[in-house]
Amino acid sequence: MARVPPRPGTHPDPVKGVAESFRYAGEGLRYAWKNQRNFRIEVTLAFAALGGAVWLEVPLIPVLMLILVVLTLELVNTALEAVVDLVQPTYHPVAKAAKDTAAAAVLVASAISAVVGLILFVPPILARLGV
Repeated sequence: MARVPPRPGTHPDPVKGVAESFRYAGEGLRYAWKNQRNFRIEVTLAFAALGGAVWLEVPLIPVLMLILVVLTLELVNTALEAVVDLVQPTYHPVAKAAKDTAAAAVLVASAISAVVGLILFVPPILARLGV
């Protein structure tokens, strides 16, 4: 009979267990990057926002917090979609509701981040343009 593999991150050596956990997290990031177009777009926009913040001397902490919220929710949405697809491979209205609601969370965070981004970035842009 086959042995059940140990749970991730339960290595007897705590340092190796933490290293395994980081490796699994890296695999999750690679999966999202490879399979989720929106994640790639959001990461690209995050780098653009960081570059713009540095150039315009916008405080980095609010920009980083907005990026954190959007990217984290996108990763949670990706994980939820994978789990829903695993347990319900055929169409089901409750599965659709779960996936749609998780996507809506990303949409709300993205929209609010865009508004806050405008509040943060428009004044320094206008100042650079001399308006």
